[in-house]
Amino acid sequence: MSHSRLTLDGRFTPDQIRQRVRDLGEWFHNLNLQGVQTAPGHFLGDYPMIKWRRFAHAIPADLTGRSVLDIGCNAGFYAIEMKRRGADLVVGIDSDEAYLSQARFAAEVCGVDIDFRRLSIYDVPTLGRRFDLVLFMGVLYHLRHPLLALDLLYEHVVGDLLVFQTMCRGSAENGLLEEDYPFSEEGIFDDPAFPRMYFIEKRYANDPTNWWIPNRACAEAMLRSAGFQIIDHPEAEVFICRRGTPPTISG
Repeated sequence: MSHSRLTLDGRFTPDQIRQRVRDLGEWFHNLNLQGVQTAPGHFLGDYPMIKWRRFAHAIPADLTGRSVLDIGCNAGFYAIEMKRRGADLVVGIDSDEAYLSQARFAAEVCGVDIDFRRLSIYDVPTLGRRFDLVLFMGVLYHLRHPLLALDLLYEHVVGDLLVFQTMCRGSAENGLLEEDYPFSEEGIFDDPAFPRMYFIEKRYANDPTNWWIPNRACAEAMLRSAGFQIIDHPEAEVFICRRGTPPTISG
């Protein structure tokens, strides 16, 4: 019997799971698939479970009747967790077909129904609907046009809550800023609490898709600029946001 098929009683054997995990290549999400770990040697440890445990309490425990969109779903860890919390509809999108193949297999082993699609963040308007909860985890710094992405989320897919996570570097300070500064003001740009976005021209962590890395102040400022209200900050890199007043955009 092929390792990609279910056994006669509708379940995978551990050997079938291990073989399929190997066939699907290198995994970034370490998932527990009926006792089989997909990335046991992950350089971040049991990732993303170790991060999830630090902010899981900030997301509704019961998602019955709600819809969820997981952007940059990778191998589906968060999408699967949302189904475990009872979400009626979960859609996961990613631009990498290899990750989507992993996610579809993981969902099948876990026995959850998730709609995984190959889609770019810039194509989210084609989904044609809003979701009660949108997960935007570990995506921003991989984008050439990060603020455009946040604007698209606000305009087209976030119906209520946005769970946003990004790698941050630089100062964690977050001071109060004035509404405006005169052209002659230069010192403010040396303030560690001023929003800054670091541009990676070549590579960071040996990854050519790491383009922009904000400090904390910048991450928060970008969210506000796109129209989101930050209502919780349960983990150093995670911000829980609600769709707020439409932003005033000029230029």
